[in-house]
Amino acid sequence: MNLEEYKGVYVFAQQVDNEISSIAFELLGKAKDLAKDLSTDVTAVLIGSEVKGLADQLAEYGADKVIVVDDPELKDYRTEPYAHALSSVIDKYKPEIMLVGATAIGRDLGPRVSARVATGLTADCTVLEIGDFPLQAVPGQEQLHNQLLMTRPAFGGNTIATIACPYNRPQMATVRAGVMQKIEPIKGAKAVVEEFNPGFTPDNKYVEILDIVKSVVETVDIMDAKILVSGGRGVGSPENFRILEDLAAVLGGTVSCSRAVVDSGWKPKDLQVGQTGKTVRPNVYFAIGISGAIQHVAGMEESDIIVAINKDADAPIFDVADYGVVGDLNKIVPKLTEALKAEIAAAK
Repeated sequence: MNLEEYKGVYVFAQQVDNEISSIAFELLGKAKDLAKDLSTDVTAVLIGSEVKGLADQLAEYGADKVIVVDDPELKDYRTEPYAHALSSVIDKYKPEIMLVGATAIGRDLGPRVSARVATGLTADCTVLEIGDFPLQAVPGQEQLHNQLLMTRPAFGGNTIATIACPYNRPQMATVRAGVMQKIEPIKGAKAVVEEFNPGFTPDNKYVEILDIVKSVVETVDIMDAKILVSGGRGVGSPENFRILEDLAAVLGGTVSCSRAVVDSGWKPKDLQVGQTGKTVRPNVYFAIGISGAIQHVAGMEESDIIVAINKDADAPIFDVADYGVVGDLNKIVPKLTEALKAEIAAAK
């Protein structure tokens, strides 16, 4: 493999029902940073049926070029045709870096594509940067520069691993939703659009979709919420979440929770924050009755303001909180809710 042939930072621009997923815009934002460090450009790979019209959106969020793979066989996501499409793009265009969102689609697609193009894949990354490998120079071993350093939690979140792929290309990673920042859209931006179709011949690996059943979610996506009131095991019971819901209602916020709450069956997994849940970046994050295990902190530490309420003064959550209150949440939260109600009423 001639590594010098591989150039550019590529992003798989996931779309569903001809609507680009938010993770694609997040990855483009990160790709811009990586491309700047490597003095190269950013290319989005858009796969689907009748999706060429989405290219301008990708340009507004940072794509210099958009490769469109458009075919009726790609209308709905299926593993085989999508893996064929993306691996064919890699074989033809030879990207140095290939980023895929760690969504249900991306987690299915990424490993299959990496196997087909004979490279490694670091899954569920939370940090990406350009640097040296090994990180520290080792006597007798060449230190390679301008490598993609891919960081992810390991061993249940108890340690952090930084991984490189120095001898194969592309350097591939799936990236957790919510951990990278979108850029402010550049209105009117245009990208170079190139159409590519490797040809699709259905065979026994092409599954037949009989029906698509979409779940109806009545709750707000916590990843979009500006204010989150999050509860942990310390809330005590599912009924006790009512006081958190009252606080969220006053603030115009959304209730979320820790894994312990989901495991106990008190709240659905859609509301879980943390390493095995969702990564969130609200303006204000209330951590109520949450101890602050590293697995949870990994999902909310980038919040603008963190307010912790816990009866244990030594709880790790206070290490990341901007404001902390030590005491009984059953007394503190209702008083806080009433005080906020009064402040809002007075302001009117």
